[in-house]
Amino acid sequence: MPSASRIPGRRTGKRIALAAMNATAPPAANLYLIVGYDGSPPATRALDAAIRLLYGRAGSIEVVYVAHLPSIDSLSPGAVAEMEASFDDIARELHTAASEQLRDREERWRFGRREGLIPDELIAVATGIRDAHPGDTVVIAVGSSSHAMHRVVGSVAVSLARRSTVPLVVVP
Repeated sequence: MPSASRIPGRRTGKRIALAAMNATAPPAANLYLIVGYDGSPPATRALDAAIRLLYGRAGSIEVVYVAHLPSIDSLSPGAVAEMEASFDDIARELHTAASEQLRDREERWRFGRREGLIPDELIAVATGIRDAHPGDTVVIAVGSSSHAMHRVVGSVAVSLARRSTVPLVVVP
């Protein structure tokens, strides 16, 4: 057994013998944060959290608005066209709101609009980014719902927690 004076880090009388280490850190993976965004206070908190999570890291934020048409079968073609035009207006307003929230805080972001079920669309965006960037980290961030009814029928966050194939951050 080597003597105490030859073992790095061991006390040798009143001195500590130190050994130089030459460990290189592995390259940091990019962080892609997909934020479900509808302009609500929970969505605003989720975007704020994404900004804080990305700080000092490589990556970007994908702000995603999912327009959801209720039972399209019962709507006339005119009503569907009107709702889609309304969704376009909402998307423009949400893009502006997200841009203002991100101004002077984060420049690496994009806004996207999708149509369908919110959890399915957020998972699809996350899966697409994960598949395009293997080895990087992809996370969905959403705000938690404060609606009492969501405790009974479930919320987007609950649905994502049950089904997401990527990590999920639920912001209170």
